[in-house]
Amino acid sequence: MTEFRPLAETADTVTLSRADYDAMLDALEDAADLTAIRDVSARVAAGQDEYVPTSVIERLAAGEHPVRVWREHRGMTGRALAEAAHVPASYLCEIEAGRKPGSFQAMAAIAGALRVQMEDLKPWPQE
Repeated sequence: MTEFRPLAETADTVTLSRADYDAMLDALEDAADLTAIRDVSARVAAGQDEYVPTSVIERLAAGEHPVRVWREHRGMTGRALAEAAHVPASYLCEIEAGRKPGSFQAMAAIAGALRVQMEDLKPWPQE
């Protein structure tokens, strides 16, 4: 740990060199980052959260339909997802192909079956 040496000190203030001040801010930021990492790791270990692989993010960013990307990430077939979400397989196929947007109820059921938020099933904007 870095030892900070005050340049001046009163009952109300402490004066530090710029280098010590910057080092203190860096140490504080590092501590906050470590706390955030520990919090996420604890949520993942408890099954409350998950890490999303880079390959999933890359596919979404490339414009692939989120329902298909998440379905494949979960290792589900189209038929299995359709059954889990209680929607016709043909309707799911139309959604994944982008030919139909999917009703609110269908998308909510699909999100639940995939264990994602409905927002995660919204196509990413393309440049």
